[in-house]
Amino acid sequence: MNKKILLLGSGELGKEFVIACQRYGQQVIAVDSYAGAPAMQVADAYEVINMLDGDELDRIVAKHSPDLIVPEIEAIRTERFYTYEEQGMQVVPSAKAANFTMNRKAIRDLASKDLAVRTATYRYATSYEELVAGVEICGIPCVVKPLMSSSGKGQSVIKSSDDIKKAWDYAMEGSRGDLKEVIVEGFIDFDYEITLLTVTQKNGQTLFCPPIGHRQERGDYQESWQPMPMQAEHLAEAQEMAAKVTAALGGAGIWGVEFFITKEGAYFSELSPRPHDTGMVTLAGTQNLSEFELHARAVLGLPIPKIEWIQNGASAVVLATETSDEMPQFEGLDAALSEDNTEVRIFGKPTTRPYRRMAVALAFGEESVQELVEKAKSTAAKIHVI
Repeated sequence: MNKKILLLGSGELGKEFVIACQRYGQQVIAVDSYAGAPAMQVADAYEVINMLDGDELDRIVAKHSPDLIVPEIEAIRTERFYTYEEQGMQVVPSAKAANFTMNRKAIRDLASKDLAVRTATYRYATSYEELVAGVEICGIPCVVKPLMSSSGKGQSVIKSSDDIKKAWDYAMEGSRGDLKEVIVEGFIDFDYEITLLTVTQKNGQTLFCPPIGHRQERGDYQESWQPMPMQAEHLAEAQEMAAKVTAALGGAGIWGVEFFITKEGAYFSELSPRPHDTGMVTLAGTQNLSEFELHARAVLGLPIPKIEWIQNGASAVVLATETSDEMPQFEGLDAALSEDNTEVRIFGKPTTRPYRRMAVALAFGEESVQELVEKAKSTAAKIHVI
């Protein structure tokens, strides 16, 4: 079984996926909008294109005739996926899943209206005036997000009416592609939020990883830990929701399903049809297969008998502080790795900008997840991006 895989998006998550696929003898062509992207460094070949240019995307697909098309980012002409699927190519998890989940509007309407899954009150806005009206319905405080973005870009919280114009402008700056629309969500008084990594298989049952807790800043994750301690009934409810939404979208692969957990139970938030950034904690050996190995097995149709929890783990990001077009250097690795049960993964991104995620620190062992988070943060703080 030697498949040719076209990976659309070549960030740090794509890099780990490429490595996992190559361990099973697969061929991967990594695609992104800039040369030297992390996944390109380990792939068999690479292409540099604007994936929002449908003609360019068609050209690359025709050139390589892949067996599988695996999207890793949002900014892609996903409507083209239906044609590729009709031509006999496998889109991961499916053309419908990729198209729906690249746009917050489609996935939220599916969950709330079609599947009756519990979500926050929400409205859409294509102008500042519509945003004002949406805020009036959802109430203050509320959250504003571009319908198409990644890693929290363009996301903000409205705490007073003075914030509405700033939220609109920030959302437009952070919006990816040519879709200029936002979703405004009523604020949920949640106790914590989780990522529930969910694995759908071609010939097997849907499986769930132990829940992952995480903390965000600027809409982007800073630390994650696994497992997140939570009540069994709330976890079961989240698993039921995740199974329902992924079944409606179809296909095989790993899904990062995000939930707010309140005293009343779980609220569906978002869904990504691919490995999730908070799931990098699985690189700490928290379970028998990392999220990237699970994704590789699922999309290749290889069996996953079970997901087994092994040990507690935590991750903390290493961020750049300045903008530079030169390949960054890293100081402090020796200090960072001086403690036992710690590890560092440097992504290999060729340029920097403030708050860009450049590496991740991992901690694992028998300590509590709270202690491991502090250990991972301490490890990350010792690494400096130069």
